[in-house]
Amino acid sequence: MSSIKRKSTPQNHESGQHDPFAALRFRDYRLFTIGRLLLSIGSQMQTVAIGWELYERTDSALALGGVGLAQVLPIIALTLIAGDLADRRDRKITVLSSVILLAFCSLALAVLSYTKGAIFLIYACLMLSGVARAFLKPAGDALMWQLIPVSAFTNAATWNSSSFQLAAVIGPALGGFGIALLGSATGVYILAAIASFFCFCLTAAIKEQPNTRTKEPISLQALSAGMKFLWQNQLILAAITLDMFAVLFGGAIALLPIFAKDILHVGPVELGYLQAAPSIGALIMAVSLAYLPPLRKAGPALLWSVVGFGVITIIFGLSRWFWLSLLMLVLSGALDSISVVIRHTLVQIRTPDHLRGRVAAINSVFISASNELGGFESGLAAAIFGPITAVVGGGVGTILVVLAVAKIWPGMVKLGALQELD
Repeated sequence: MSSIKRKSTPQNHESGQHDPFAALRFRDYRLFTIGRLLLSIGSQMQTVAIGWELYERTDSALALGGVGLAQVLPIIALTLIAGDLADRRDRKITVLSSVILLAFCSLALAVLSYTKGAIFLIYACLMLSGVARAFLKPAGDALMWQLIPVSAFTNAATWNSSSFQLAAVIGPALGGFGIALLGSATGVYILAAIASFFCFCLTAAIKEQPNTRTKEPISLQALSAGMKFLWQNQLILAAITLDMFAVLFGGAIALLPIFAKDILHVGPVELGYLQAAPSIGALIMAVSLAYLPPLRKAGPALLWSVVGFGVITIIFGLSRWFWLSLLMLVLSGALDSISVVIRHTLVQIRTPDHLRGRVAAINSVFISASNELGGFESGLAAAIFGPITAVVGGGVGTILVVLAVAKIWPGMVKLGALQELD
């Protein structure tokens, strides 16, 4: 771990007693988490507005598919540079600059929406927001873990997951309501910009944080130090590989419109329930984990949660009953939340401070690639084999990935309490 002296845990709780609010008792972490929650809600609202407006103006499914691609390409292209910057410069300044750029993009989208500007300019804004997110993710993740002691890492991971899932539930609903109330997407973009502004203010109020900045001269070796670290720490590599392939093979979210209309024979309201179900399950599980004692056998818990994710995906693919399908999606989100908390905690506990930005950047690429490519893989498999075979096959593939990870990295099976790794 870094040589930086860590914050001490508040003394108003009995020693050894599990505190579900341990991370939230630190002022700067609270400010950061609330700011990130507001930013995420604004982003989710904006995503709904962009999809609605683009489809209304183009009536093209391809135009919708380009939204995610336009945002993920800059993240992949700038991974090494953004990670190195997070370890070389003031992380708080990088976060603030990225948030300002996101606010500018939202305001630009509002102008384009109001004036019915060219479609290619909308994609240009999306790519620019992707650039902002490419720098925001590694710097923000690295900064966040400086705000709390190592003993609160697992608890912080649960609240991070909770806030993300809360935004995933609230944001789309507010976005749809905003479009209906205001009559267009323009106002939603303005609200997203306001959310970015509040995030900026809350982050600016965080006290200056000391961190061990890398002193290496800029070089390919320095830029690739995060990848080298992951390769040398096989348990971290195993955890993020497991998560990436589980999402890549096991995700059925991209095919939900097909299942709702053609298999479950339900309407758009039920489709909304299906889309929200994984986030609801993940939110419930994340809050539950915050109250439960830390996991004593993190490795087996991670492996079994992904196996369960695969099994539930298979059941969902075979289901013809709406309520069973809804339940499976809720459970899939809950099990995914377990793996997310374990993976995030493992990565942060084992990563030295001067490498946090570069490792976070690579981790974000794994996540972005699995989400975007997972949707593409699901669509391609559904086009070739049909949606049911695609989803069931993906669930089987997920289980096979777990078996492969356990075989290649046997240390994962023996991984115990994460707090004991420091």
